[in-house]
Formats: sequence, C-alpha cells, structure tokens
Amino acid sequence: MKEELFDFGMIGLGVMGSNLLLNMADHGYAVIGYDKNTDKTKLLESNAGKDARVRGVNTLEEMIKSLKVPRKLMMLVPAGAPVDSVLEDLKPLLQAGDIIIDGGNSHYTDTLRRIDELKPTGFHFMGVGISGGEEGARRGPSIMPGGDQEAYEKVAPILKAVAAQVNGEPCVDYLGKNAAGHYVKMVHNGIEYSIMQLISECYDLMHHGLAMSNKELHEVFKKWDSGEMKSYLLEITAAIFEQKDDKGKGELVDKISDKAGAKGTGKWTSQEGLDLPIPVPNIDAAVMMRNLSSLVEERVIANNIYLTHIEKIDIPKEELISLLHDALYFATIISYAQGLAMLTQASGELKMDIPIPAVVKVWRGGCIIRSALLDVFKNVFQEDNYKNLLLNKNIAQVLQLKLPALQKVVSLAAGNNYAASGLMASLNYFNAYRRHHLPTNLIQAQRDFFGAHTYERVDCEGIFHTQWESIS
Repeated sequence: MKEELFDFGMIGLGVMGSNLLLNMADHGYAVIGYDKNTDKTKLLESNAGKDARVRGVNTLEEMIKSLKVPRKLMMLVPAGAPVDSVLEDLKPLLQAGDIIIDGGNSHYTDTLRRIDELKPTGFHFMGVGISGGEEGARRGPSIMPGGDQEAYEKVAPILKAVAAQVNGEPCVDYLGKNAAGHYVKMVHNGIEYSIMQLISECYDLMHHGLAMSNKELHEVFKKWDSGEMKSYLLEITAAIFEQKDDKGKGELVDKISDKAGAKGTGKWTSQEGLDLPIPVPNIDAAVMMRNLSSLVEERVIANNIYLTHIEKIDIPKEELISLLHDALYFATIISYAQGLAMLTQASGELKMDIPIPAVVKVWRGGCIIRSALLDVFKNVFQEDNYKNLLLNKNIAQVLQLKLPALQKVVSLAAGNNYAASGLMASLNYFNAYRRHHLPTNLIQAQRDFFGAHTYERVDCEGIFHTQWESIS
C-alpha cells in the first residue's frame, strides 16, 4: 500500500504553528508538522478532528519524505538565528522547486539576505507575515505574503482557505516583491504599537482623571467598540476590565505591572521610518513609552523627587469621555496614515511594488489592527493611490470635525501632568503636515552658518551657501 503524502508541512509546533496546521486540516488539507518536542507532536494529533489528516513527526527527514512534490512547507520558529539554522538543515533534504515559507516575525533585511542565499539552490523562498494570534491562526488569520510570486500562486489556494474572510473575501493577497511580506507585517506591528499606546492614554485619563472604575471603563470601551471605531483592540480592551484576578480580589488589570514588553517589531518600524526617511511619530512615541516604562526604579525615585501628583480633571465625566472618543478616533486615523505612507514610500525606495489597496484589504479581518476604519480606507484607495490618507477630502472632513476634541484633550492632559505622548504626537504631526510653511527655514540657516551645509531658496532655484557675518 502506497504511503499517504501530505499537502503541507510545518516546522515548529508552538501555538501558532499547530493552530495553523489544524486550520488547514479543517479545510480538507493533509498536513504534517515537525517539532523536536514529542509532547507537541502528540498534542497536534490529539487536537485534530476525527476525519482530519494530521500527523506529527520528530525528524525533518521524515517530514520531508512525506510531502508531495513540489514540497510546500512553513517555518514558524523564533526570528533570527533559529530561522538560519532550520534553513541549513533543510538544504540537503529539499530539491529545486520546493517552497519554503518563513511565517515568523523576521526582520525584512534578513529575508532579503535569505532570498539571495537560497537562489542558487533553486528553492522558492517567501517571507509571509501572519497576524491574529492564537485564535486567528486557528480560525482565520490575516496573511501577508511577499516575494516569490510563482511560489505564491502555488500556495495561494491553501492560504486563501485558512485566512480570515470579510464579505466573502479572504484576508490574503500577494503584497509585493522581495521582502514585502515581512515589511508589511513590520509596519502592521508598528501601527499596532501606536493604537495600543493611544488606548492606554485614554484609559489613564479616564481612570485617574475621572476616577472611573473598571466596570465603568468596560462599559465605555464596549460602547466605543459598537460604533464607528469598532476594532479588535477596543473589543479586547473592554474584555480586560471584566477579567477577575485569579489570585486575589478585584480585577486582574490592577495587579499587572506597568513595565511593557516588546519583541522589536515596533522599534524596527521606527528605525526604518528614520532611514527612508518618512515621519511616523505616533509609532516613535509608542516605542519610546514602552522603553520608558521599563525604567521602573528610576521612575519611583523621580516620583518621590518631584512629588508627582496626577490631577483630577475638572470637567463633567460624559464630556471628557466624548472628547476622548473623538480624540482617539482622530489619532487612530493618523496612526494608520503614517503606516500606510511609510509602505507607499518603501514600495518605491526598496523596489517592492507593494499594492496599498491590497494591504488595506488584507488587514480588514483576522489581524490585531482590524478595524471598521479599514473599510473606509479601502474606499479611499479605490478612488486614488494617495501618498497619504490625509490628502483625501473625505478623511480631511472627518479630521476637521474631530480636531477640536483632540486639541482639548491634549491641553487637559498637558495641564494636569499626564504623559499622553501618542495623542500629542498625533496633533503635532497633523499641525505640521497641513502647514504650507514650517520654521525649518531657520534650521537650514543654522546648518549653513556652522557647517556650510547649504540651503535652497523660495524665490529662485539652486543650492546656496552664505558667508555669514561672524559672531561679535
């Protein structure tokens, strides 16, 4: 009897890898997973449905010989050296035409390097971003493939089958050349950092500024999630305030340390924004605040030195809640605008040909930053390929409507000692982006004065340098 061959293989059976395989099996694909840990391979098989074709193995050789040719396999292992190690182990086992997918959070520069290194082998190599966490992988993630388009066409039926669906459209599409998949995922995560920071600032202003209880906060975020701002991050925020502490009284959120963790993708986005260059100050602020949160001992000392007192905000509760709703809506649009503008710039600069309308479509379901706003953005990009969302007249009308609320919130936060850096960054970006003239003409004069860096003029073309009068 001929041994059964499998449609797809997975290297790494952590939560994401095993759930994605089970998702594929639910859609009729025969799948095989490899992990050195025998407990993980046994768990994979035990979690499979009765009629699912799922197998777990503990050697790469066994997995490779059990896959249909050309082989289709994905790595879901930690970024960095582990990916390179797996690739080295795979090289002698595969043949030309086989498809290797890196589905982890690899830095796009590593993906570019691996593409070049694997070209002589004849293997197809793709960097694919996957978002949605544990539940998304099992029920339908957002999938961001880039790179080898020939390989994408061969794995597209499987990816489309397991991806989240919005209005009958799978949240997966080919997103560009080279390392585009991982680049899009990196920017996705940068936007995620930004929106999470903004939500935390609204929480701070309500919790400390209005002394609102967790029950009240739950109701506010639940209401916000039922309206024009509906999003996954608001949905889980509302749920967090209801979670009871399993080790004591009260809600869990009050017992969690304020030292925020990070895996690096937000920092990468901020760094790449500086390198392009393209301004992404909301993302910069979010990364900075996570870094600042880690200075716990210093913050305690500083609190005692400055006798920091967070003031109560002296306006009616419902008024501030309404202002915060509109300020958050405004700042969330700004966060998406910065990220999408970065992708637009990188698409050309890095020769990735990223289709921005497809990115917006893919983000509408399954991913962490899915939001009702993305349907609005989808319509915007159907009109024109805007360099920045802020150049669309409909978006402009919304921002002008919400602007007074953001201005009021930023003023209240600053005047009462709240560190609302994300909201403030949104307002500063908007104020600068819509200005015809900025005061940076003075900076250019300073640069030319001390370093002969030259400048351009507004009244004639050319590059100029002035012999400035010496300081007396």
